[in-house]
Amino acid sequence: MQSFHDEILLEVVRGGMVESVHHGRVLIIDSDEKEVLSLGDPDQLIYPRSAIKAIQASAMLRAGLKLKSEELALVCASHAGSAGHLESALSILASVGLDEKALRNTPDKPLGMAERREWGDREATALAANCSGKHAGMVATSAINGWDLATYKDPSHPLQVLIRKEFEALGEEKITVVSVDGCGAPLFAISLRGMVRAIQKITHSDDPVHTEVVTACTSHPEMVSGKGRVVTESMEKVPGLLVKDGAEGVMIASRRGSGTMAWKMSDGSNRGDRPLLSASLSHLGITLEFDQVPVYGDGQVVGEIRASKLLSDVASR
Repeated sequence: MQSFHDEILLEVVRGGMVESVHHGRVLIIDSDEKEVLSLGDPDQLIYPRSAIKAIQASAMLRAGLKLKSEELALVCASHAGSAGHLESALSILASVGLDEKALRNTPDKPLGMAERREWGDREATALAANCSGKHAGMVATSAINGWDLATYKDPSHPLQVLIRKEFEALGEEKITVVSVDGCGAPLFAISLRGMVRAIQKITHSDDPVHTEVVTACTSHPEMVSGKGRVVTESMEKVPGLLVKDGAEGVMIASRRGSGTMAWKMSDGSNRGDRPLLSASLSHLGITLEFDQVPVYGDGQVVGEIRASKLLSDVASR
């Protein structure tokens, strides 16, 4: 059984007193791969979830996938489900003569709150699900290569074998644990250290494939997540910064020439993403400012969610 040796990364403050805390692990390295800060155990395996879609997209490009920049960004996305997101996913499929019936990801309603309200009582669909861009890319890559479309999610499928090889090469770790992500695609466990190493290589690489993926995401941040969401907002505020979240409290951020950071929250929470991202990136000399995350009492702001002193005090030295 896995044991957690994590540190307090976030504090929930009410009336000047810390009411609750969130534990996790974080690792930050500079552009020379020197460790800047490590809290918790960075060598324990985690499921990176959607935080590593840029790695999956890189493998697809190597296998011959060719897309417009904004479509490639959607392949790397956990999108909110706007009309533009769904149209782009359909465009990816249409590029190989297919439609949404080719998607095999888990049906869902849009991820974004506004988009879900607009969706209303309509049934969940594979197209509306936040991973439909990635799955559209997987289907298109398989079609280009003449691989079976019905089994593209199988870990033994040629596409997933290539993704696994890309993952292992970048993370410099052998994959020993394989599960299934929420969307149905294979999920490869890796250490936080391996994930940071992999993302650092992508953003600091001169490999045309990696450059194309990073440029697509940073040029079209609205396609990677959605309006008002932390991933899009962060990349809009800091040019050249690659940011991607994952389910169960995973986050990566990296910029060429600055370095890379990643965290995994023990409880899977994401409610403190903004202050935690600001504090973590400050260790790399990157200023990212957000409005305070408020804590309410009787309809009034009586506190905030903030990065713990363990993280923010170091950043202010």
